[in-house]
Amino acid sequence: MSDPITILIVDDIQDTRENIKKLLAFEEQEFKVIDAVGTGREAVRVALEHRPDIIIMDINMPDMDGIQATSEITKAVPAGVIMMSVQTDQDYLRKAMQAGARQFLGKPVDPDELYGTIRSVYQSLESTRQQLVNAVNVGPTSTKPVSTDPDVRAGHVIVVYSPQGGVGKTTIATNLASGLMKRGIKVLLVDADLQFGDIAVFLKLQSQSTLLDLVDKIEDLDTEFFDSIVATHDSGLKVLLGPQRPEYAEEVEAQPSAVARIIEKIAMSYDFIVVDTSSRLDETLLALTDIATKVLLVATPTLASIKNARFVLDLFDRMNYLPDKTVFVLNRVEDERQRGRVTIPSEIIEKHLKRPVEAKIPVNEAVILSAINKGVPAIVAQRDRSKPPVRDLVELSDMLYRKLMSTQETAEQPEAQDSKAEGRRKSGIGLRLGKA
Repeated sequence: MSDPITILIVDDIQDTRENIKKLLAFEEQEFKVIDAVGTGREAVRVALEHRPDIIIMDINMPDMDGIQATSEITKAVPAGVIMMSVQTDQDYLRKAMQAGARQFLGKPVDPDELYGTIRSVYQSLESTRQQLVNAVNVGPTSTKPVSTDPDVRAGHVIVVYSPQGGVGKTTIATNLASGLMKRGIKVLLVDADLQFGDIAVFLKLQSQSTLLDLVDKIEDLDTEFFDSIVATHDSGLKVLLGPQRPEYAEEVEAQPSAVARIIEKIAMSYDFIVVDTSSRLDETLLALTDIATKVLLVATPTLASIKNARFVLDLFDRMNYLPDKTVFVLNRVEDERQRGRVTIPSEIIEKHLKRPVEAKIPVNEAVILSAINKGVPAIVAQRDRSKPPVRDLVELSDMLYRKLMSTQETAEQPEAQDSKAEGRRKSGIGLRLGKA
């Protein structure tokens, strides 16, 4: 039996602390309460000392409120904070998430909701815990065991996200997926913008089967059924489309980790899975960024976009994501010689964010719109790949391919490097690594 999930309870009302302890005692083989404290300051001290898996945190406390305590804790400890309050308005939800909380429970707490939320938050943090373990225990020249099964793929998940709509996120996602398609490489594009996804429009795809068909079959999901749901673009790209209508999104969002769990189930059947997302910052998104190999954070060189990007980077820091997990992409960059005062120079953005701009995609609306009208990615529609923005989109996909697949190859153990494995590597087929 696996170790129980360790839990810290924080509430200034003793009766509330005792009631939650009693509820958790009914599942004592799964949950272990390591302490129950009454102030935010005590919560910080205990969290730093004992590093619990889950912290159930009240918002309103006298000396240090739950939001401030959560902010301090999540900067130092990879704990999943579940916020509690009798007040469940959107302002509290926003502040709680900004501080680093992963979920929100209203008071009084329903037992089944409490158990389910703890399990969900704990599961969503598995890859983060593994990243920290590997960062401490695995040296830069160490190798990890990998599968030599030719049907097992690299399983790299690349989440494309922007907190602001209209920045060209879907354009980058579709072109990235297309650019990663090389000989012997399997790529899947997923539309996880559950309400207003545009991938079907961008690629002129029509399918009666969507992601919605998989939600109720996650536990028993097999490759054959998954393949029957996936659409195939004329270019050969495999695409998992989102719900056909906005109101259908609720069925998926009712299980915030559903999309991430589906991707985890089929990840090893693909070398790359590119996930286009909505601009909403919610538990569905965080479940995806938790399992991601890389998160492409897309922004434009404007004040509003950079402000929002700063918020997201701060949140990822509080969630203990390693810095190199995020790739910052600046879209719609003006030519330096023609740049006006509307946009901000990339060097100033880098200084403000304290992050390098790893890819710059120039403005060329005519090329992008022409590709969308044809229903193909721009890098496919334009034969001349030497001109922007096609050149830059290709460079972005090639950069990510080199970063991820070169790491894949150098991690192979000597005994796996027989002639058969060498043939697979030369053909571009990656092998699945453990989470790094």
